Amino acid sequence: MQAIRSILVVVDPDQPEGLALKRARLIASVTQSHLHLLACERRADYSAKLEEVAEVLRQEGFSASSRQAWKDNLHQTIIAEQQAEGCGLVIKQHSPDNPLKKALLTPDDWKLLRFCPSPVLLVKTSLPWAGRNILAAVDVGNNDIEHRTLHAGIVSHAYDIAGLAHGQLHVISAHPSPMLSAADPTFQLSETIEAKYREACKAFQAEFGVDDQHLHIEEGPADVLIPRAAHNLDAAVTVIGSVARTGLSGALIGNTAEVVLDSLESDILVLKPDDIIAHLEEIAAKP
Repeated sequence: MQAIRSILVVVDPDQPEGLALKRARLIASVTQSHLHLLACERRADYSAKLEEVAEVLRQEGFSASSRQAWKDNLHQTIIAEQQAEGCGLVIKQHSPDNPLKKALLTPDDWKLLRFCPSPVLLVKTSLPWAGRNILAAVDVGNNDIEHRTLHAGIVSHAYDIAGLAHGQLHVISAHPSPMLSAADPTFQLSETIEAKYREACKAFQAEFGVDDQHLHIEEGPADVLIPRAAHNLDAAVTVIGSVARTGLSGALIGNTAEVVLDSLESDILVLKPDDIIAHLEEIAAKP
């Protein structure tokens, strides 16, 4: 997170001084990142109001710019601006959809999580981060090099946020229930599965100083365990990875980051593997 040089802040043009900007100020105060304010609006001109907010930021010592734009829909507008400005992080206040609408249409925030090449921080609460726990959610059952790199990125970002917030870092990984018919004997007992998962965590435990009391290896579905852990720990932020599935398979299979979005009580930072980022950047570059 320290390497982020520019942050795209999606603001409500009627309430530009919202939760997204509050988080962006906090992060930029530590990373010295440039803040680029974006109002996704085509009906009225809010550019003067946005520039006033940017000027206040500059007077406070931040580097800031602003723009009003619209391109087809919300998520494409955000992604086009993120690519044009080279922003390393997008911050947006989460807008929950009602269950009926979500059943019929893919929510805008889901589309943003699927298609945005950069990390996305969705702000869900006005509660301060200071002194609170930060939760990193990893799936160490996938232990290939791509997933190990993603896991390290998730824990690294959570570690940085914990330092910024003067909070405690916790890590959770959900593991499957034992199957007596499993070909690998490891997966026939809960104890051996948990031991395998704990072994897979040792590298980032050592790197980021996560002791066993702050590592939570639990049996069950991730989309249930992650929100429960975040609630029990009173987590300020949950950091999670996304496989960014698209198309019909994405609609059917879903994605843990999307599924837990509305059930989490914390803010949520979503990261993606490098190869998916490269693919999404190719898509974004197409006219």
